[in-house]
Amino acid sequence: MDIDYKVGEVELSYKPKIKNLHKIISSEDAYKYLLPTYKEGTICYKEYFKVLFLNQANQVLGYTLISEGGITETSVDVRVILQAALLTNSVALVLAHNHPSGNLKPSQEDIKITKQVKDAAQLMRIRVLDHLILTDTGYYSFSDEGQL
Repeated sequence: MDIDYKVGEVELSYKPKIKNLHKIISSEDAYKYLLPTYKEGTICYKEYFKVLFLNQANQVLGYTLISEGGITETSVDVRVILQAALLTNSVALVLAHNHPSGNLKPSQEDIKITKQVKDAAQLMRIRVLDHLILTDTGYYSFSDEGQL
């Protein structure tokens, strides 16, 4: 029996583009970094889930948009977050999404996805430092509130 198995090839490369990296020391630092990543007027329009990728010194390697949803929710795939974290050689993450309603209270789904990402990242020795809920007037930090 002659069975020929063929799989696609994956090529990885890492090309850092930022020379002057921003350091994240607090939830406020992360909020100030993330807020300008929302185009004017969009933070109150619909939900966006983003992730900050950090190196060992908590310097921002970059960020990405994981998902874009509707007015009340967005779908988050943990595998996409971990894939991006591995491709950027990240050792820490800050999760973030906005609440168009302006309500800073985390939903049960927010709490659930935070735990899922934290548990999955831990297997790869990647730390989830925080999960922020952003509005145009403020933020909620899972870490500051002891929810992480």
